[in-house]
Amino acid sequence: MKEGKIVTQNQEIAVVGAGIVGATTAFYLAKKGYSVTIYDEGTGQATAAAAGIICPWLSQRRNKKWYHLAASGAKFYPELMTDLGESLTDSAIYQQVGTLLFKKNEKLLLKLEKLAKERRETAPEIGDLTIVASDQLHDYVPILNSSQAALFASGGARVDGELLTRKLIEQAVELGATFQQGKVALTIDAENQLFVQSKKYAQVVLAVGAWLPELLEPLGFTVDIRPQKGQLLCLDIPEETTNWPVVMPDGEKDIIPFNNGKIIVGATHENDKGYDLTPTAPELKLMLAEASELAPSLKQAIQVSTKVGTRAYTSDFSPFFGQVSECPQLYVASGLGSSGLTTGPIIGKMIAQAIHQEETELDFVDYPVADYVVERENK
Repeated sequence: MKEGKIVTQNQEIAVVGAGIVGATTAFYLAKKGYSVTIYDEGTGQATAAAAGIICPWLSQRRNKKWYHLAASGAKFYPELMTDLGESLTDSAIYQQVGTLLFKKNEKLLLKLEKLAKERRETAPEIGDLTIVASDQLHDYVPILNSSQAALFASGGARVDGELLTRKLIEQAVELGATFQQGKVALTIDAENQLFVQSKKYAQVVLAVGAWLPELLEPLGFTVDIRPQKGQLLCLDIPEETTNWPVVMPDGEKDIIPFNNGKIIVGATHENDKGYDLTPTAPELKLMLAEASELAPSLKQAIQVSTKVGTRAYTSDFSPFFGQVSECPQLYVASGLGSSGLTTGPIIGKMIAQAIHQEETELDFVDYPVADYVVERENK
């Protein structure tokens, strides 16, 4: 990682974007005593529309660098909750309730169990692993009705993205940070000085997800980021759901129970909708139908609300974060996709550490900004 100007706590830092990466970065910078200004427009933020499953150990993505990042992110959550003053056993934000994961057949389920046991050797956070027979599923989630067995990982967790970012921002403000809502413009002068809304900052962190091209392209950069629309359904059922594990069917439509009968179903992965944030009935109806195949009583659930957000993806589905080499005072992070709630907090913590000239958990060179943010020759 290329070294930039050394920042001291009496210098000002701008964090643009109050999603999971920006909020975590701002919180830890404020905690270290920096003067932080947080800017956020508040439109289409992926985190605010997200409810996450923290269980990367059961993913079969082949990208080892992604897995290392996601596993580090899952391991970091208890530390983050402690730093926020949240209970590890009774929090509406984050709770280790376990994860039930289904596969198409028993052979694939046993293959996944073997992989999980191998990963547990370096990631004990995965917890106990159990094959749950179909007739025992009701003991975990009473509304499930399936002829298939599932793999249960006790270390799996659920997280409410909206509550988490709100708590991070509130804590950052209590520590002295300033929050400003509205659209911003970024400028760089001939001496590589950074300005947000015409105010100069020693360092600027751009954590705006899918909107990174909008801020960097006017400065002469091309940015490999495309938006993906995601929709969630918020349901209410007459059950005590507080300790239910999250459910990952063989597909992309997860069932995430929260406290007091609240159930989140989702999410959609719509690649052709750009930055559209309009809820669409056909996609929501299909999503509920797919979830109801595993939990039939969800058909009668009260539909409380719909959440819509925009995820950021790179062309090779890999995240990136760190300094922009042409302007080392500028940090960026994007491309987290649907794993943002797992990877975002550890990325934010590491960006704060890098600005403070501390050693980071992971090496930024494995997630190179230069592969996705490129300065145009004729700007």
